[in-house]
Amino acid sequence: MVAILTEPELYLGVDIDGVASFHFANGLACAYTGRAPGKETDNEDALGLIPCGNGAGVLVVADGLGGLPSGKQASSTAVTQLSHNVTANGCEHPAFREAILDGIEQANQSVREQGSGAGTTIAVVEIENRNVRPYHVGDSEILITGQRGKIKHQTISHSPVGYAVEAGLMEAGDAIHNEERHLVSNIIGTTEMRVEVGPRITLAPLDTLLIASDGLFDNLHAGEIKDLIRTGPLPVAAEKLLQACRARMNQFSDGQPHKPDDLAFILFRPV
Repeated sequence: MVAILTEPELYLGVDIDGVASFHFANGLACAYTGRAPGKETDNEDALGLIPCGNGAGVLVVADGLGGLPSGKQASSTAVTQLSHNVTANGCEHPAFREAILDGIEQANQSVREQGSGAGTTIAVVEIENRNVRPYHVGDSEILITGQRGKIKHQTISHSPVGYAVEAGLMEAGDAIHNEERHLVSNIIGTTEMRVEVGPRITLAPLDTLLIASDGLFDNLHAGEIKDLIRTGPLPVAAEKLLQACRARMNQFSDGQPHKPDDLAFILFRPV
C-alpha cells in the first residue's frame, strides 16, 4: 500500500529499509536515504515530505557535511526547521515562498548557534497544482526530466566545479571525476549563506522531479539518472536508481564515477 501523507514525514539521519512511497500533492513521491556502504558512523543526510493539502506540499533534502563536526545534527536541524516553518506559516498561497525562505534563514541561524562548525546543504521544492519552484544552498541538486528524456531544469551546484561547468570551462563528464568536486562554496551554517531561488515551472503529466544529495550525482551522470527515472512506474524507477547508485558505490570500474557516500533522494511525479 502507498501511504497518504497528512502530516510531515521526516527522515533525520536514519536509514530507510528500501524505497518508501507516498501519495503527495496530487502525485506520487518516492523517497530513500541511507548511509554509505561500509560506513559505521551515522547517516548525515536527511529528507522530508511536508504536505500542505489541496495539491500542495514541500519536498526537502539536506546533506550534512561529513568533513565538519555534527553533520547529522546540521542536516536534521535544517529539515526540521523548514518543516516547522512551512506547517506553521506557509501552507496557504502566497505564503509558501516566504515560509520556505524564512525556514532556511532560521535553519542557518540555528546551525550557526550550535557552535560546532557544522554545515549542511539543502535543496527544496515547493509544489502547488503541478507548479513547482526550486530553492537550494550548496551542491544537493534538483532535476526535472520529461518522459522523452529532455532535462527541463537542473540546478547549478554551488561549487567551483559546478560554476566551471556552467561557464563552459569544464565538461560535465569531466567534472564528475574532478578531484575538487567535493568542495562546496555555499552552505547553511555560515554568515555568507545565500539561497538560490529557481523559476516557477509547470510539470507536464509525465514529468519526473528529482531532489538528491551529492551521493547520487557523484556516482551517476545526469544522463544516466534521467534515463533511469523518466519512464515506468515511479517506485520501480526509484528502485532502479537506488540499485544503480549503490552498484557504483560498491565497486570501482575504470572510467566510471565511484564515490561511496551517504545518499538521499526524492522522486515526484504528478498523476
